[in-house]
Amino acid sequence: MKTVFIFHGTSSSPDENWFPWLKKELEELGCKVIVPKFPTPEGESLDAWFGVINKYKSQFDKDSIIVGHSKGALFSIRVLESLRKQIHAAFLVGAPIGIKPIKYYDADLKFSKGFDFDWGKIFNNSKHFFVYHSDNDPYVSLGNGKELAKKLGVELSFRSGCGHFNAESGFFKFSKLLEDIKSVL
Repeated sequence: MKTVFIFHGTSSSPDENWFPWLKKELEELGCKVIVPKFPTPEGESLDAWFGVINKYKSQFDKDSIIVGHSKGALFSIRVLESLRKQIHAAFLVGAPIGIKPIKYYDADLKFSKGFDFDWGKIFNNSKHFFVYHSDNDPYVSLGNGKELAKKLGVELSFRSGCGHFNAESGFFKFSKLLEDIKSVL
């Protein structure tokens, strides 16, 4: 059985955007789905978020899948960097990785403790990668998605007119993401 982790972003929660819909869809496919609640915006830090995810450390294995949105995708990259074993797949949506403009650049830089990543380690810690980005994201510029896809050696899943893939952009379902997850189950 695949265990899927869904990581929300800043000022979000497990009950927002397309997360409840995706959780339900994946559970119907027989997946175990974990959507942790991270402290945000108060108490938001990389250490605090790792404090939450460390409770699930033993559940990361070759069958695990990570889905991260926004700062949750940035956190996913840091999680991949910290793992000592390979997971099955990582799906990164609207990830800020340091390519300006980023609306909350300073906050993301501080949260991530810099935008220097061990791309070799990250690449080796997931069997599959998927990167999603839009051309009209008001928070994270398209250059982030392009560079992230390049660093991970995958084609960018470019979605025109999708904003930040959140409720504000009308995203309560994310069919392409579900389709891609099904492709690796």
